[in-house]
Amino acid sequence: QCFPLYYYEREESNLFGEMAERRDGVSDFILNLACEKYGIFVRQKFDENNFCTAKTNLKEEIFYYVYGFLHLPGYREKFSAELKKSLPRIFLVDSYEDFKKISAAGRNLAEIHLNYENFEKPAGVEVEISEENYFVGKERMKWRDGKKILKYNDFITIKNIPPKIFEYVVNGRSPIEWIVERYWVKTDKASGIENNPNDFCKEIGDEKYILRLLLSSMTVSLKTLDIVETLPKINFG
Repeated sequence: QCFPLYYYEREESNLFGEMAERRDGVSDFILNLACEKYGIFVRQKFDENNFCTAKTNLKEEIFYYVYGFLHLPGYREKFSAELKKSLPRIFLVDSYEDFKKISAAGRNLAEIHLNYENFEKPAGVEVEISEENYFVGKERMKWRDGKKILKYNDFITIKNIPPKIFEYVVNGRSPIEWIVERYWVKTDKASGIENNPNDFCKEIGDEKYILRLLLSSMTVSLKTLDIVETLPKINFG
């Protein structure tokens, strides 16, 4: 399911006519609830698109608050069983100061996660290359020395991998473990169809894409953990 900040909608009779109207993904219900809870007065000032700017800004804060809330360690731990079975239930924290901190953290996390491909490798990580061959093979990449070393292929080895990157887990695995699990050349036994990630690299004209993705995923994990550590402690009693 998708829960956007906003979306566009047009009437069926206007499919090829007027521009679609923008709709808020964040409801007035939660907006009014936040205003009441935190004593916020929204001044009705509209921009050229007929949006109340104060409402739009607060809805944006609520949107990123949800993303930050989903990263609260106490929430993920206490409700781990429920989160595996159903959609998350989010509540507004008591303190407006904590709300602002969680929202700011959520915005920063979203920025990092949306741009996950654009980060350099963490300081100290070494990439040894014996030959300029960046394609993955027909076997999974191999971990060594307690996952401090990753043999990428016969020609490339990544060393000094920070153990902390494995602390950030998405659906049971860290991002780098997901990449190691998925990015190798394999053939489906039933259909005989080959799944070759190297084809995508050739298509986009970037043979180093998978290697760069591995390295950037480490930085994304570390940056995520740094932000998570700044989140306020919330009582889930």
